[in-house]
Parts: sequence; C-alpha cells; structure tokens
Amino acid sequence: MKVHSLSKREIHDITNSVNKTWPTNSFTGIKNLQAYVIDSDKRLLVGDKIIAVQLAPDLIIPHLTQHELLNHFASVEVDMNAVKFVCNGANIMRPGITDFTTFKESEIVLVKDQTHKKELAVCISLVNDENARKMEKGVILNNVHHIGDIYWEMKKTIRN
Repeated sequence: MKVHSLSKREIHDITNSVNKTWPTNSFTGIKNLQAYVIDSDKRLLVGDKIIAVQLAPDLIIPHLTQHELLNHFASVEVDMNAVKFVCNGANIMRPGITDFTTFKESEIVLVKDQTHKKELAVCISLVNDENARKMEKGVILNNVHHIGDIYWEMKKTIRN
C-alpha cells in the first residue's frame, strides 16, 4: 500500500470538492492530509479531523467511522432483513426502506438499520426522496462504501 502526504494544492482541491457535495457546516478546513492509495483513482484520505474515501477526483465521501460528521448527511433506514445485503455491498431497493429524510438526486445519503440506527453504508442517491417515496420497487441508492468493504478494512490498519 502506498502512502503519501498531499500538497497544499491537492488539499485545496479536495476541500473545494467536499464543500460542493457535503452538507453546509459539516466539514472544517484541514491542513495535513495523507492518502492511502488503493488503486489508480481510489484512496483513503486521513487527516487530523477527518477520514474520507476518494472514489474519483470529484467524488469524496465520508468514512463510516466518522459518526459525528455523518449526522450532517441525509439518511434512510432499512428493515433488519436488508442489513445483511447492504453490508455485502447491495444497492438499496425501495421495498427495504422503512424511513427517509429529505435528499436530492445524486446526493450522498447514509443507510442506517431500523432498530439500532447504526450507519451501514454511504450511498449516492439515484432519485430524490419525493420520487423514492412514490416508488414501490426499484433501486433508490447506489452503495459505494459499506461496513466490511476495502475502505473499512483498510481503516483498521491505520493508526489515527
């Protein structure tokens, strides 16, 4: 695994990208950031106050271990029967969703279990919450980071 510190310019670009896609006031400025490279575009970004996953140059999502930060994001709750599938990387289908907060299409949305309200996955919405509520079946969220995936396991090996 390659690890390197990011330049001020790279940190500036990441901050701009995050400020465009994350909720207002959810992210504070960072001075130091290290990148743990997974493959050509994917890397784990670790700083003083943040751990995030960069899936593409313009797509950065919070890591599931960032509980305080995750509270700023829209979310859905899934029934307990869907938990196993979500934690294996399945996209979130309408029948498994039991509750919604407000979100837009192409927005970062969390998936929580219905009973314990624990974060299971970070997803990108394929439709907005209004349209999702009207749907009876179909994919609502694209699962991009979930408990047990490579980013979750990589975080366990990093001291922070």
